[in-house]
Amino acid sequence: MLALFDLDNTLVNRTAAFTDAIATLTNEQNYGRDIQEWLYAHLADRAFPDDFARLRDIFGLQEPAAHLWQRYVDLMTATATCRPEVLEGLARLRAAAWTIGVVTNGAGDIQRAKLAATGLADLVDGVAVSGDLEIRKPDRRLFALAASRCGASLADGGWMVGDNPAGDIGGGHKAGLRTIWLRGRPWPDGLSAAHHVVDDVTDAIAILNKTE
Repeated sequence: MLALFDLDNTLVNRTAAFTDAIATLTNEQNYGRDIQEWLYAHLADRAFPDDFARLRDIFGLQEPAAHLWQRYVDLMTATATCRPEVLEGLARLRAAAWTIGVVTNGAGDIQRAKLAATGLADLVDGVAVSGDLEIRKPDRRLFALAASRCGASLADGGWMVGDNPAGDIGGGHKAGLRTIWLRGRPWPDGLSAAHHVVDDVTDAIAILNKTE
């Protein structure tokens, strides 16, 4: 059976890592509060190299955008965490013959760096990152690619677990997958309900472990 997971704020605590990374970056560069607040506002959901080119142009910074992006990637990688109980839960799924994939929006280099740094890379069979392909969740094609990279097919069914109602749950529905939503974000009007709603990804893994 196939289980696809979102990465940020599902398997990895992006929010805490992001707050720490921006604080460290702005402190290292001696940036004022205006730059720090811009970064918090514009990179809150997702960050790409072009964001740092915009930052450089808006504030007239001297540091090359590529250097700022790489430092941000390094800081996010150093502070991103996946809790031991999540890693253990994924290991149990694999031992029970589940195929595990990650389908995530974001830039390819930073998402793969987080997977490697947290130990998740060793527990997943395939990864599809929107930044590599210029398609984003809820586009069904990203889910199909993730399944393919896991050696599976959406035609055989499976599950999608994530915190984003439209991207993860709506996208999972379009892909023909059963869904588990990690509650937290506002639920949009008109979106079909997830098959299960939980407070933590470990609860989702427990549901999967009971599924045949």
